[in-house]
Amino acid sequence: MLQLVYISTATPGQPSNAIDTILAASRRNNARDAITGLLYADGKRFLQALEGPEAAVEAAYARIKADPRHRAAVILSRRTIDAREFGEWDMAYRAPGNDAAGFMSRISLLARDASPSVRATFESFAETRRAA
Repeated sequence: MLQLVYISTATPGQPSNAIDTILAASRRNNARDAITGLLYADGKRFLQALEGPEAAVEAAYARIKADPRHRAAVILSRRTIDAREFGEWDMAYRAPGNDAAGFMSRISLLARDASPSVRATFESFAETRRAA
């Protein structure tokens, strides 16, 4: 099984419902393709871990890179895993003005079974974005 973690930036000028559209399509496609993971999105940046069959994860990432709502997609890690570290698919999304401390707790909970380096990536990214 492949785990791929990437970061990307939302293309400026997206409609206010763009994240909802992305989340709906991700949920549908990932369920179909047996992909799980975690998506952190704050309206400007995306940090996502995808886990599943190698061909399905690679195809999902290719779709993401081709999506004009994303730019500057960069793979942070790509590794083979024996078991899913994020369990069932979940979405972490923080709207501006939401409880930042509560959101940080949620990120820590969602990433608790991930490898230490992947967990640190999500926690430090969420903390940095919280301060932005």
